[in-house]
Amino acid sequence: MPKIEDCAHSALIVSASDQFDAVAKKSLTRFITIEIKKSGALARRAALERDYDLVIINAPLPDENGIELSLDIAEKNNGNVLLVVPQDNYEDILDTVTDQCVLVITKPSPKGRLDKAIRLMIAIRNKQYALEKKAASVQEKLEELRVVSKAKIVLVEKKHMTEDDAHRYIGKLAMNNGVSRKYAAEKILDEYE
Repeated sequence: MPKIEDCAHSALIVSASDQFDAVAKKSLTRFITIEIKKSGALARRAALERDYDLVIINAPLPDENGIELSLDIAEKNNGNVLLVVPQDNYEDILDTVTDQCVLVITKPSPKGRLDKAIRLMIAIRNKQYALEKKAASVQEKLEELRVVSKAKIVLVEKKHMTEDDAHRYIGKLAMNNGVSRKYAAEKILDEYE
């Protein structure tokens, strides 16, 4: 599984408090990109321009309560969202955003809680990266199988080969030309179709 150093993490801190920004940045020392926006409107604009691995929202914000922002970002982006809210609103907000994969913690909170929440979100994002990479690999293999199977059918129909002969032919063609089986199959399809 990739470690934090293996992934080019990016974070967006949405907060009107310079003190909160400083505390949050301390937990993000290994992040490549850390952007800070002071309002929900600026954060929405930033989230439209890029996906962030982690978005930390210190609610309420000057222009909104931060709940809708957390839901919008969680819905539209692949990154994880951490919403920091006042203690008195915690239960209501938790009920509202939990089903949308938004992690909520309270403020003020015990020392180190924000850091632990950020570390948890990083670990979750690293697992997401690993799963995305695995899914892409499976997708590539499926695409190769589809193209190779199609080329085999063409060879069986046009050159009257058996399926095993077509399989070996594609493999030999790929090896002799130093290309992938998919590329060799694509060349066969281009030639006969």
